[in-house]
Amino acid sequence: MSQINRLSQGGRIDRSQPLSFSFNGQNYQGYAGDTLAAALLANGVDVVGRSFKYSRPRGIVAAGAEEPNAVLQIGSTEAAQIPNVRATQQALYAGLVASSVNGWPSVNTDLMGILGKVGGGMMPPGFYYKTFMYPQNLWLTYEKYIRKAAGLGRAPKENDPDSYDYMNQHCDVLVVGGGAAGLAAALAAGRSGARVILADEQEEFGGSLLSTRETLDGKPASDWAAKAIAELEKMTEVTLLPRATVNGYHDHNFLTIHQRLTDHLGEVAPMGQVRQRMHRVRAKRVVLATGAHERPLVYANNDVPGNMLADAVSTYVRRYGVAPGRQLVLSTTNDYAYRVVLDWLDAGQQVVAVADARSNPRGAWVEEARKRGVRILTGSAVVEARGSKRVNAARICAIDLKNHTVASPGEVLDCDLIVSSGGYSPVVHLASHLGGKPTWQEDILAFVPGEGLQKRLCAGAVNGIFALGASLADGFEAGATAAAEAGFKQVAGSLPKVEKRHEEPAVALFQVPHDKSTARAPKQFVDLQNDVTAAGIELATREGFESVEHVKRYTALGFGTDQGKLGNINGLAIAARSLGISIPEMGTTMFRPNYTPVTFGALAGRNCGPLFEAKRYTAMQAWHLQNGAEFEDVGQWKRPWYFPKAGEDLHAAVARECLAVRNAVGILDASTLGKIDIQGPDAREFLNRVYTNAWTKLDVGKARYGLMCKEDGMVFDDGVTACLADNHFLMTTTTGGAARVLEWLEIYHQTEWPELKVYFTSVTDHWATMTLSGPNSRKLLAEVTDIDLDKDAFPFMTWKEGKVGGVPARVFRISFTGELSYEVNIQADYALAVWEKIIAAGKKHGLTPYGTETMHVLRAEKGFIIVGQDTDGSVTPDDLGMGWCVGRSKPFSWIGWRGMNREDCLKENRKQLVGLKPVDPNKVLPEGAQLVFDPKQSIPMTMVGHVTSSYMSSALNYSLAMALVKGGLKRIGERVFAPLVDGSVIEAEIVSPVFYDPKGDRQNV
Repeated sequence: MSQINRLSQGGRIDRSQPLSFSFNGQNYQGYAGDTLAAALLANGVDVVGRSFKYSRPRGIVAAGAEEPNAVLQIGSTEAAQIPNVRATQQALYAGLVASSVNGWPSVNTDLMGILGKVGGGMMPPGFYYKTFMYPQNLWLTYEKYIRKAAGLGRAPKENDPDSYDYMNQHCDVLVVGGGAAGLAAALAAGRSGARVILADEQEEFGGSLLSTRETLDGKPASDWAAKAIAELEKMTEVTLLPRATVNGYHDHNFLTIHQRLTDHLGEVAPMGQVRQRMHRVRAKRVVLATGAHERPLVYANNDVPGNMLADAVSTYVRRYGVAPGRQLVLSTTNDYAYRVVLDWLDAGQQVVAVADARSNPRGAWVEEARKRGVRILTGSAVVEARGSKRVNAARICAIDLKNHTVASPGEVLDCDLIVSSGGYSPVVHLASHLGGKPTWQEDILAFVPGEGLQKRLCAGAVNGIFALGASLADGFEAGATAAAEAGFKQVAGSLPKVEKRHEEPAVALFQVPHDKSTARAPKQFVDLQNDVTAAGIELATREGFESVEHVKRYTALGFGTDQGKLGNINGLAIAARSLGISIPEMGTTMFRPNYTPVTFGALAGRNCGPLFEAKRYTAMQAWHLQNGAEFEDVGQWKRPWYFPKAGEDLHAAVARECLAVRNAVGILDASTLGKIDIQGPDAREFLNRVYTNAWTKLDVGKARYGLMCKEDGMVFDDGVTACLADNHFLMTTTTGGAARVLEWLEIYHQTEWPELKVYFTSVTDHWATMTLSGPNSRKLLAEVTDIDLDKDAFPFMTWKEGKVGGVPARVFRISFTGELSYEVNIQADYALAVWEKIIAAGKKHGLTPYGTETMHVLRAEKGFIIVGQDTDGSVTPDDLGMGWCVGRSKPFSWIGWRGMNREDCLKENRKQLVGLKPVDPNKVLPEGAQLVFDPKQSIPMTMVGHVTSSYMSSALNYSLAMALVKGGLKRIGERVFAPLVDGSVIEAEIVSPVFYDPKGDRQNV
């Protein structure tokens, strides 16, 4: 298809670089510099999608982030798919593949489109709530089809081929918005020497300066923009971020910026480049120069393709060289909209008529339009668009603004493009993210940012200042003030001259009246993205929804990715009129991050990948790799997960490893356990205060298990601490908790008990740990050590020094498996050699290496907890059945003592740790499964707990689980049920969490 709407000249596109792309399977061509929306319009594509609720045909309305309809799916392969991309923000590139997100079998012929013809009566606001409540047992059937019909776009199911990252940044002044006011603010702040970041969501800086017909110093405004950008680029302290949306404004002037680095180059980022980046900026001062969105008029059938915003059409004509039609009708309430008439005439197109709601407009642009022969119908408006998949006529009538009525029969004018302008709505979203309430400004008929809760200033159109000259001045002043407040010298500067024009006030027209009542007139759309009509808003108020937030939720006004950019003010005004109150009394809805959609890739970028967080390996990593270990991430560590043999999957390998430990001997690389060396004359006293149990009398050569709690009495970490000397201890922690525990110890020492003489040193990396477990562990260790391993000489919970494999070592007799076990600690540099000696000596004893998954099964069989898996920050030692580990008579109140003795923590019906034994021994309860006492209870069921750990035990030949159950310790012997997603239910008996060797005979041999 040829570019039937492309003008022969003009625009900022590069006509020497044609680019081919496809939309809904049809091939088209555009130019470098186009947005996808501009290219679609150039090719005469009218219908880009179907509406969310009624499946009505929809076309492109706007030219920026406010576009409600052209929300498309981008990407030619499953892995490269990106949903919810606005065509107005997607730069065109060669080979771009786009498709509509709804419409079957196509957007031009959608079988669901019948709803658009009859849906007004059948699908009013609240339709789902009212219709699908009964019969209740059919809800799952309803839900299936409702979910299938809902949504915008489809999330890809394959791995994303691109890379993403984030960057933490600091600046003195962050300027949000690169239009006239933003560029002026950045110049003022940059000239002062301040560190400045300028972020703008468009492909290039300049905003409306790139498409306005106004001049600066007698030259095109884009020339001044280019000059300003060139100056900023030369400033070493200024960072320019194009294609960067400031999507969230958070406490303490912390803002997040989503930058699309290579989205304009192709569907996959070039090799070695990042696709998108999230900037996390902390700014001393912020200047919001976010501009304003033109407000459409609400009239009958205003959603038919060919209804557009006046400013958007000017942008397509002047910036992209596209005339999206031939015969234009304008409906307006203000002078600014007349610029589109002049731009349209300059492009050689026909202006059929202008309907101006004002009685006698005489502004400069109005008079210029009159001089050029444009027919202007005053006191009038377009009350109805005609057409199905494209506008073919406009009905214009005289209207009575005061009484909100149609004052004449009107006339129907043939046209293929209706543009409207009801004024401008400042983009107050960011200014409101922290709870600041916008303020109604009657002279511009819009809300502007209210009182700033942060150190920020607003400039330009967001302040309600729309005149170009005034906007530039406001921006420069804001930038200079922000820099001065950040500690820099305030600078002065000259601004370009702007031709002054006479402008007349706009009139308020938030809904164009119709001959029929709102409920009976053709649909008048307020929120195009969510199919919210004026009739729907009036219905909501009639049904008792008077709060703006209630109206929003009942009608979906401002939902989704739109967030009320175009329809919010009109919707509020219609609701206010229906309720008989003013717009300020109605107020605005709450605006929340993100301003526009952000990909999950950018949110979960390489903040935890190799560029930001190192991978940690134990000294035995090379051996693990050579012996086929599969790894899992535990904190930063790569730990062997299991050691599969040929043909084994995870379950088979773990079953074999478990039996080897129970019947012979296994070896585990436990080097990742946190190790903290604690020394000082007050070390014992300090341990008494941070552990729940007593440590004063622990003898040298002995070890003790301990629990740590936070101030609220909830378990925080656990581990074994050994007494190396009278004032010297070695504390072990969980792998993931090592850094957290060390920080916690330091905080308490430095802030609460600085008088205690005690010192902490992390030695996790200094010592490698290898654990030998199983009935043959003593025989094996005896072959490689000079330590006396006799059970009387070396009893359980003690430690000894000696040599293992000819290397000095500390050997601890402790067990996390319930078997006879030894933990051998070797200086890390020698560990691999010792490991290999043990492996060689262990062949005749049936030595088997095992990984973390087997360790989890073995410890669960013994009822040993893993903090963070069997605890969730809401359980006390008593909840875990570990009251034996609480020193209730210690003279000093340890951390968490008062917390766990609060009234709520002493209730009998708290969730408590128990064991679960499924009635069917072959069924494994899913971890995280919710538990109920009555499986036949109707939904919502009363949840009484959840499964924390669950495994199939090869040693016991049945499945087992650990769970937190309300009042569980007194319910031993009772039954509990786990309803699953597929509708099945697993029944289990509540038992002791100690399934294997309950008396502990095996670890004490």
